[in-house]
Amino acid sequence: MKAMIVEKRAPLEERPLQSVERPIPAPGAGEVLIRVEVCAICRTDLHVVEGELPVHKNPVVPGHQVVGEISRLGPHTSRFQVGDRVGVAWLWAACGACFYCLRGDENLCELPQFTGYDVDGGYAEYIVAQEAFIYPLPADLPSHQAAPLLCAGIIGYRALHRSDIRKGGRLGLYGFGASAHVAIQIARYWGCGVYVATRGERHRQLAKELGAAWVGEAADIPPVKLDAAIIFAPAGELVPGALRAVERGGTVAVAGIYMTDIPTLHYGTELFYEKNLRSVTANTRRDGEELLRLASEIPIRTHTELFDLEQANEALSRLKHDGIQGAGVLKIKKDN
Repeated sequence: MKAMIVEKRAPLEERPLQSVERPIPAPGAGEVLIRVEVCAICRTDLHVVEGELPVHKNPVVPGHQVVGEISRLGPHTSRFQVGDRVGVAWLWAACGACFYCLRGDENLCELPQFTGYDVDGGYAEYIVAQEAFIYPLPADLPSHQAAPLLCAGIIGYRALHRSDIRKGGRLGLYGFGASAHVAIQIARYWGCGVYVATRGERHRQLAKELGAAWVGEAADIPPVKLDAAIIFAPAGELVPGALRAVERGGTVAVAGIYMTDIPTLHYGTELFYEKNLRSVTANTRRDGEELLRLASEIPIRTHTELFDLEQANEALSRLKHDGIQGAGVLKIKKDN
């Protein structure tokens, strides 16, 4: 099978992803083999490829927003059948036995495994996944639109909950990429007024099209006090301004797996009055299930730009430089 691997982490300008031929993997107990149709790209992939995250597997096939059909079942599987269309997300498996798993917080598992990081991911024609951690996909959701929901969508949904935004509240979004363009659709469905601060005219235009009440530059101050805010951009310098923008008792949720350093916070103007600063870590299966139900109910429509598998370096480079409106999606060739 064809796959794109990264072995030597390097800036995208050096084209660190290499095309290789590999044997089709075999599923083990509790696993399924999936023939990949599409795989959306993500800033986490960028951090893996460029080495901003510690190396967990080398070489590794990135990609964790995978849509495909089950082509083979491993031993001790019962949820799905060959031919079922399913999605694979960032959380490949959790231990199920640690304190956090037992209390329902598998996103905080002490021994997690992540798709495209600890195990090979979806920048390939086939992927092996744990049957217990994959999702059946709504029949009315096209594959290229479903793929970005499997991380960008799920993280956006979890970030909304972590922000404590209430229906009808005023929500700020800092950065407007793949996650934010899903989160705004959910927030608008909940009757929220959404205020978007982001760089790039294309991103600002999409935010307007999706119903933002106000759109400004990344460092602009929204015209009203916010009940909650989510920072999707991996820019720590946005945190103080977002804290100043929220009301007393408001919450700022930071939704990235990686962020540049946060400047020193001024207690009186930024944290006092019981303001909250929270991070967002991975997702639970419950988050994914709830998000996919909402995707059909609203319905959520992702904006995507398609690339061939061999264009993964170019696609991630475009993402790095804010050159993709919505989400980038790799098409995996069918001529295997």
